[in-house]
Amino acid sequence: MSIKHLTGLAVVAALLSAQVQAKTEIEWWHAMGGALGHKVDQIAADFNASQSQYEVKPVYKGSYSETMTSAITAFRAHKQPAIVQVYEVGTATMMGAKKAIYPVYQLMQDAHEKFNPNAYLSAVTGYYTTNDGKMLSMPFNSSTPVMYYNEDMFAKAGIKTPPKTWQEMDNVAKKLQASGAKCALTTTWQSWIQIENFGARNNLPLATKNNGFGGLDTQFEFNAKPFVKHIERLGQWSKEGLFKYGGRQSDGLPLFYKQECAITMASSASLAGIRENMKGVHVGVAQLPYDASIIRSPKNTIIGGASLWVLRGQNDDVYKGVAKFFTYLSSAKVQADWHQFTGYLPITKAAYQLTKDQGFYQNNPGTDVAVLQMSAGTPTANSKGIRFGNYSQIRSIINEELEGVWSGKQSAQQALDNAVKRGNQQLRRFERTQH
Repeated sequence: MSIKHLTGLAVVAALLSAQVQAKTEIEWWHAMGGALGHKVDQIAADFNASQSQYEVKPVYKGSYSETMTSAITAFRAHKQPAIVQVYEVGTATMMGAKKAIYPVYQLMQDAHEKFNPNAYLSAVTGYYTTNDGKMLSMPFNSSTPVMYYNEDMFAKAGIKTPPKTWQEMDNVAKKLQASGAKCALTTTWQSWIQIENFGARNNLPLATKNNGFGGLDTQFEFNAKPFVKHIERLGQWSKEGLFKYGGRQSDGLPLFYKQECAITMASSASLAGIRENMKGVHVGVAQLPYDASIIRSPKNTIIGGASLWVLRGQNDDVYKGVAKFFTYLSSAKVQADWHQFTGYLPITKAAYQLTKDQGFYQNNPGTDVAVLQMSAGTPTANSKGIRFGNYSQIRSIINEELEGVWSGKQSAQQALDNAVKRGNQQLRRFERTQH
């Protein structure tokens, strides 16, 4: 081969290399480990293969709180990624960092990407929008709590249908206990499910100022009578052995897996784990119960999970790529696949419709319960979501105080009074940082 020919090849190789390098890189920090992390990698790879201008690079940064802390530290050092996944309790903190964030509605407008906020499920986007309806971040993995029940244990106790109300739950729990169940009921994420979602489902305010959406000078109110009565009821059931506390976050799930407890309340995204751990057991999915003494027709539950925030400090090419990626991520095909694989909610109406048309709900009974529960009616000020600063710390306080009730060390009223008082101190602390 001649030198001239080799030189020609080198030029071609250099040109090809330049074309490859010409791809604008978009760094995306996330908190999805294991199978979810592989799925995130796949979504990015598929997007990268769908066009030649941009390359999204997902980077796993640990837990939700670790990912958020890393992003804040990186921003201060001017080494921030373009996109960061932040859990829902970090929303107020991200909103408070106005100079650091590039609101999604603004980004899509600036990049001339087609963007219709009404295409998304209102109960999902409500959490991430301003009071005048502008979307600040892109919903990604949104879940909501549902009730899982062991159909085999129900059949043994002669129970035909899951309880719709807390009043019915009393009767069901006693029947289960009488039939030999070690415990009738357990819960995961007690603050999210038994306080926050109890409030939303029964249209009760958790705090003043529209649950924090109306301003930072909000005050907690979840020590009001309906919440106290609910925690009292669970405390009484704990004494009677009907309710068993299994720990914070999802630590209580093994009580359900091992068939000690016949019912658990957990994230819609727990379905895959439940199926994996309970092969051969018939598990039903139902909506969260509501309190019939408070409300006739329950409201929607509120979401958990996380959304994608765009950080300032990148160039225009990066932001054009982020906007294109968000359009891709919101497409019915990508969202339906993510929803079906994970148990997270489909964030758009089109993704829900596509999943329905594909026969997924028909072939996998119970997988649509979360969507139906979330889209029941228009969200109210009490069921739109919550927006409180320092909420991760506040949830820890609520956990601590509720644990005092389950162990019989304090009354429900004492626990909720303490949690409200200590929670308000955290709110004031956050408020001071915003001035």
